[in-house]
Amino acid sequence: MGTLFVVATPIGNLEDITLRALRVLKEAAVIAAEDTRRTRKLLTHYGIATPLVSFHAHNQASRIPELIGRLQAGESVALVSDAGTPGFSDPGADLAAAAWEAGLRVEAAPGPAAGVAALSMSGFKGDVTFLGFPPRREGKRREFLQGLAREPRVLILYESPRRLGTLVAELARVMADRDLLVVRELTKRFEETWRGPVPRVAAELAGAELKGECTLVLSCPHGRPALTVDVDAHLLETARSTGLSGRRLAEEAARALDLPKRQVYQAYLALKQQGRLP
Repeated sequence: MGTLFVVATPIGNLEDITLRALRVLKEAAVIAAEDTRRTRKLLTHYGIATPLVSFHAHNQASRIPELIGRLQAGESVALVSDAGTPGFSDPGADLAAAAWEAGLRVEAAPGPAAGVAALSMSGFKGDVTFLGFPPRREGKRREFLQGLAREPRVLILYESPRRLGTLVAELARVMADRDLLVVRELTKRFEETWRGPVPRVAAELAGAELKGECTLVLSCPHGRPALTVDVDAHLLETARSTGLSGRRLAEEAARALDLPKRQVYQAYLALKQQGRLP
């Protein structure tokens, strides 16, 4: 049996790649890439001649069985996204899940992820929730952000430059009690950062014409301590003490912890998938 390697690649600066990732890309039988043209530039830079096949949202239904077959035949497959870490707001999770279900070995060659890199720069403390891209439609986005207003954790979001000003203006209305870091073109030549109270950053970005995807990190709300509660442990203890399960268990835990029901239910689903809760 072969191994599926989930390989993180640079998000901008080509030097941001590990020695192990380079070795895996060189030794794999094939590299499954979200954009073969972009990945080929990386491989050419490092003199790697491993064959490429495309793997993206539009062809994964047919490509997954093909790649699983190659793994079962003993070949190793390296999975990469356009940039950063596959499966972290990028394609890849479905192939990894299929490999696990087929009893195959899955390994990570960890490295860059825009959200993690921006968090490390922010100086914000507390447990973290990664949210990816917010909804594009105005009504859905407003509802999404209002639902996060009471979220006590540090928040990480991605956004396109076209919608950044609108997003930050909306954040200023519903999360004015936080600090915000915005990073544009992270690790690239023209990287820019803005940091400060959300209303101030919104004013600085008003009317700005930007290019390149942006990463945002919101601090915990001022006046509230950073969240340190172990939601998983509380769910497990509540299940043992009450016999509850499913949504009733999540609702009881959310009420006791004063956390959003959606957030606690997601934690419950993760524990259920691990076989730790019924």
